[in-house]
Amino acid sequence: MSTIDNGPAAASDRPVIFRNGLVLTMDDARTVLPGADVLVVGERIAEVGVGLTAPPDALEIDATGGILMPGMIDTHRHLWQTAMRGYGADWTLTQYFVWYYLESGKLFRPEDIYAGNLLGAIEALDAGVTTTVDWSHGLQTPQHADAAVDALEAVPGRFVLAYGNIQQGPWEWATSPEFRDFVQRRLHGRDDMLGFQMAFDVTGDPAFPERAAFEVARELGVPVTTHAGVWGATNDDGIRLMYENGFMTPETVYVHAATLTQDSYHRIAATGGSVSVSTESEQSAGQGYPPTWQLRHHGIPVSLSMDTSVWWSGDLFSAMRSTLGADRSREHLEAHGRQETITHCHLRAEQVVEWATRGGSRALGLDDTVGSLTVGKKADVVLIKNDGSPVMFPILHPYGQVAFQAQRGDVHSVVVNGRLVKHAHRLVGIDLGKARREVERTIEHLIGSMGDEAWARGMNPDIPETHLMDNPYTYTEWDAGSAQWKH
Repeated sequence: MSTIDNGPAAASDRPVIFRNGLVLTMDDARTVLPGADVLVVGERIAEVGVGLTAPPDALEIDATGGILMPGMIDTHRHLWQTAMRGYGADWTLTQYFVWYYLESGKLFRPEDIYAGNLLGAIEALDAGVTTTVDWSHGLQTPQHADAAVDALEAVPGRFVLAYGNIQQGPWEWATSPEFRDFVQRRLHGRDDMLGFQMAFDVTGDPAFPERAAFEVARELGVPVTTHAGVWGATNDDGIRLMYENGFMTPETVYVHAATLTQDSYHRIAATGGSVSVSTESEQSAGQGYPPTWQLRHHGIPVSLSMDTSVWWSGDLFSAMRSTLGADRSREHLEAHGRQETITHCHLRAEQVVEWATRGGSRALGLDDTVGSLTVGKKADVVLIKNDGSPVMFPILHPYGQVAFQAQRGDVHSVVVNGRLVKHAHRLVGIDLGKARREVERTIEHLIGSMGDEAWARGMNPDIPETHLMDNPYTYTEWDAGSAQWKH
């Protein structure tokens, strides 16, 4: 048996054993195993336990002082926007819509989609996010879609392409021969390293033009993921139309779901769907108050997501931390309004760690494949360990350590599908320099197309008076009449 340092990883068919870690299995009993080993053979977890015997050719990773957990799962991330990391730090949701939906987002070429996806996919792995839903609503042409998949295939992570196009009605792109051709060429018959969803929103138009896209999804057997309960964009009418027409399923993932009524939450619960909560986004951009307090009340399954690096961090440590903070803040505030004091928080650290792992695997229909460190499952494993950090000891409350203390810089090693992709805090076999060059070309293109002044102004864009509308969807003239965008 050999140990490894900062050198290159072994071939993916070489066994790996993590030794003497604190293992958060995230199994059904949330079993915690101190001083335990995790053995990876081929693509799968072969054993979990204390003092395991490993094959003689296994690579040994010392997990002493660290936490072993399943790879985290992000159920909603616009990877194509990663090339613009931090650009929209001061945006509201309206400014985001103006920039991407109405104006400059149209400038993205296929190679720009590639650049954002490449960097975003690498960023996810670096932070211990082993499965990411690429909520790819910048696919203006099949060439853009090909570029998105090319980037995902260039990175050794597990991804789900959620195909969307914010510049065209879903009833148009979903029914086009070009879309069918793309699905057949790039997605048909793929394994669990590249999944497929259809990503589109339901505006609430009583004509329900989105029916055509839902019918395509049903015909293809593809889940739908949709931004629901987003202030000024999607509301209860969209949920009602989906329900009345029989398109709410257990596989449906509702993103945000922050401004819905009790009727809508009841419909989601009754049909078995789940909600992807992007707390950093909801509490900053204005979709609505992060809804975990409502979802807990209605028993709706939750997964976590970070939305987009154009605004926020690209990791789920921040998602867990902000979600606990928002839920507890709401609980205290509601109690204070009743002149009461909360003595025990309802949302606990172990629950948000579960949302960041099993919550995602269940939402994506992958719970038999990933989401826990269970013998026989695919080996998506994360070691959180940083011997150079004063924050990594003592580890007294392991779930609290993950949710409140750890950060992406503490991700020591990452295994995806049995392949070591990060070790000793460094990416393995990943060309970060290529991603940098691709992103630099995208930024040069955007600045060159917009001009320096417009590019600088875009970080705090004005709202064009010609676009004062009730929703941001340029492909429809439907106006619910609530004037939420007007000022």
